[in-house]
Amino acid sequence: MIVKTLGRVDYLPTLEAMRAFTATRNADTPDELWLCEHPPTFTQGIAGKPEHLLLPGDIPVVPTERGGQVTYHGPGQVTAYPLVDLRRLGIYVKEYVFRLETALIQTLDGYDVTGLRVAGAPGIYVRPADPGGHAALTGPTDPTHAFQGLAKIAALGIKVNRHCTFHGLALNVAMDLEPFQRINPCGYQGLETTSLDKIGVSTDWPTAASRLAERLSAQLTP
Repeated sequence: MIVKTLGRVDYLPTLEAMRAFTATRNADTPDELWLCEHPPTFTQGIAGKPEHLLLPGDIPVVPTERGGQVTYHGPGQVTAYPLVDLRRLGIYVKEYVFRLETALIQTLDGYDVTGLRVAGAPGIYVRPADPGGHAALTGPTDPTHAFQGLAKIAALGIKVNRHCTFHGLALNVAMDLEPFQRINPCGYQGLETTSLDKIGVSTDWPTAASRLAERLSAQLTP
C-alpha cells in the first residue's frame, strides 16, 4: 500500500481526486492510503437527512456519495482515505468496515485509550469519564439514550465502486469541537463528540497520522 500524506487540503478537490483515482484504476493499480486534514467542512452522506444539519453558519456543506449522515471535518483531525481493491484483499464490505474500526481501536490502544464499537452505529466511541477502562459495553441502561456515557472519537463513511473503496474515516486528535454542535453527528441527536486532547492524550497530528497509517496498512495489506 502506498501511503501519501497530503497535509491540509480543501475537501472538494480531494474528493474529486479520489473519484478520478477510483474511476481510472485497474486490477494492477496499487492500493493507496491518503492522509490529510481539511479546513472546516460539513459533508453530507448520500442518504443524509437535511434535518440533521442544524446551524451550519459559515461552514460549507458538501454533498457526497458516501454512506452515513452529516459529519464535520476540520483542523486537528486525521482524515484517512483508503483506496483499496477489495477483490485483491478477498473481503467484502462488512469485513472492510470491521478492519477499519479495528485499526482505529488499535491506534487508540497505543495511547492507552479503549475504543468501543456500538452495534448499528459505525465509528469508534470512548468513555470520556474513563477513557482507559476496559469494561465491556453491556447495552444502554436507558434505550432513549443509547450513547449515555459515551462520546464519538472517530467517524466512518465509505463508498465502494466496482469493488474499490474511497472516502474513509476521521480520527479527532486535537480540534475545536464546537462545529459538531451545529449538527446531529452522524444523524444522532445529542451525540457527544470528543478528541484525544479532550480525554487527556497529548499528541500531535503527524504522530497520530503515522500510527493510524501503520495500523490501517497492516489491516488492509493482503
